[in-house]
Amino acid sequence: MARASIPLLTTIVAFVYVIQSNPSTSTATILHGRTRPAMVLPLYLSQPNISRSISISRRHLQRSHPISHPNARMRLYDDLLLNGYYTTRLWIGTPPQTFALIVDTGSTVTYVPCATCEHCGDHQDPKFEPDLSSTYQPVKCNLDCNCDRERAQCVYERKYAEMSSSSGVLGEDIISFGNESDLKPQRAVFGCENVETGDLYSQHADGIIGLGRGDLSVVDQLVEKGVISDSFSLCYGGMDVGGGAMVLGGISPPKDMVFTHSDPVRSPYYNIDLKVIHVAGKPLPLNPKVFDGKHGTVLDSGTTYAYLPEAAFLAFKDAIMSELQSLKQIRGPDPNYNDICFSGAPSDVSQLSDTFPAVEMAFGNGQKLLLSPENYLFRHSKVHGAYCLGIFQNGRDPTTLLGGIIVRNTLVMYDREHSKIGFWKTNCSELWERLHITGALSPIPPSSEGKNSSTDLSPSEPPNYVLPGDLQIGRITFDMFLSINYSDLRPHIPELADSIAQELDVNTSQVHLLNFMSKGNNSFIAWAVFPSGSANYISNATALRIISRLAEHRVHIPDTFGNYKLLQWNIEPQVKRTWWQEHFLMVVLAITIMMVVGLSVFGILFILRRRHQSVNSYKPVDAALPEQELQPL
Repeated sequence: MARASIPLLTTIVAFVYVIQSNPSTSTATILHGRTRPAMVLPLYLSQPNISRSISISRRHLQRSHPISHPNARMRLYDDLLLNGYYTTRLWIGTPPQTFALIVDTGSTVTYVPCATCEHCGDHQDPKFEPDLSSTYQPVKCNLDCNCDRERAQCVYERKYAEMSSSSGVLGEDIISFGNESDLKPQRAVFGCENVETGDLYSQHADGIIGLGRGDLSVVDQLVEKGVISDSFSLCYGGMDVGGGAMVLGGISPPKDMVFTHSDPVRSPYYNIDLKVIHVAGKPLPLNPKVFDGKHGTVLDSGTTYAYLPEAAFLAFKDAIMSELQSLKQIRGPDPNYNDICFSGAPSDVSQLSDTFPAVEMAFGNGQKLLLSPENYLFRHSKVHGAYCLGIFQNGRDPTTLLGGIIVRNTLVMYDREHSKIGFWKTNCSELWERLHITGALSPIPPSSEGKNSSTDLSPSEPPNYVLPGDLQIGRITFDMFLSINYSDLRPHIPELADSIAQELDVNTSQVHLLNFMSKGNNSFIAWAVFPSGSANYISNATALRIISRLAEHRVHIPDTFGNYKLLQWNIEPQVKRTWWQEHFLMVVLAITIMMVVGLSVFGILFILRRRHQSVNSYKPVDAALPEQELQPL
């Protein structure tokens, strides 16, 4: 897996892991130069000759008689470029405890922070409490796992090339996939973290849901239980949209879905048979073998961008730049990277195809996947109407690594049973509604009998947001951390407030800036949402809508404000005011009116008195008087 926040490595990093099923496999993605760093595929750290997997019998990838299975339909949250990843919600234990987990096809273990963790970061949700779950069981030490020092419990450890790591103990509990899923809760093995380092420590998400090939993978465990077919699908939202959908289990593929072979023997990762890349209808002048180096062409949902071997990247860059001579090339938003960016393009995503060329990926079977500009560009965070290439050179590593940017607004079906991967261009932000409401993509039809081993388990429904009926909410506050300098942000705070108001579906006048703080090139901002108009409090329905969007990270802001992280949110009840606070304005108004009336009366009396004095003024006896002309009788 990889994320946008991975620090740049200027030295060659190489790790080798050994697993029982394939002792000769090595996975090392080399990070080189000053390009966007690629996340090396997950590496398993264990002592030589004792690396083993949990005792789960191997399944047969090919079945002669397909079985009817339900599937788990789950929502995706966050945004690939704003957050560096997509997350989904998983509920573990009885009663269920909620976790936001990064969706990662390059990892094989699902793990969450444990209550006993002494070195875990401040994440989105509380740590997992094994003692509070009546169905939790530790995985006891056995011959098929690595054990702790006391040889009492199985442990795991994972290291990633950006120098982050996760380690802890293995436990087993009931995992629920949400009340929108057809799949009932299942028992599964997962990691309970005791130590986090690097990006895993600092990220907002709680942990990772591993969808890769391996005995500890959630997919492998569910397939081994016979409760889903050996397939899953992901659909990432497009530029400026985020979100999406995930399905664990099989779905009926659309008729025009583009497929390519995926060889599970070639590597433990999901690879595709890429042969040629076309730019503006012209094939890049490359030997097809350039995409077959080392691990081949790997599709990894946990990687943000795409990384090509040196020759392929240079050819792709030259072809793109030759088609964009009418645009001005500018510097990237981050001086630490040599991004290739262009200004003068339309800000509307739907109009990018009029400016940027179409890109096609051709596979070994002759089928082609069309990439729109949003599949190889990202917005410049500081220049309006500017975009940067989201495809970079993978150092000196010959592996082609395709991250989530390549498959935005694309339904990707990982059909592991038939060793192929399918692509279907669609609006992923609407796919979930199609899956849930219209059933446009229905589960694979049954052809024989089968049993669901979860029938003895009582469903564990995810908790809902519930507010006391008598609670009158005075305001909702939340803190936001943005990767933009405050001096650049300050002139655009009204625009940011307006964007937040639109995302929360409230009036702009309700969103108030409470506080701000500049931290280097980043900004910390505290916001509050107040009742609308003359209302004294926020209704529970409105509050629940705002809370769900904040808690589920469905608030998206324009790229011009950089990446953001929602730190915390809070509900503050309506403050009961004293008689004086409630009637203060009325008292002030009454006093003001009285003063105005009093001053007016005083002024009128003063004027009348002056006039009276002028009419009857005293004149001395010897005062000279003007002569009066006598009028004729």
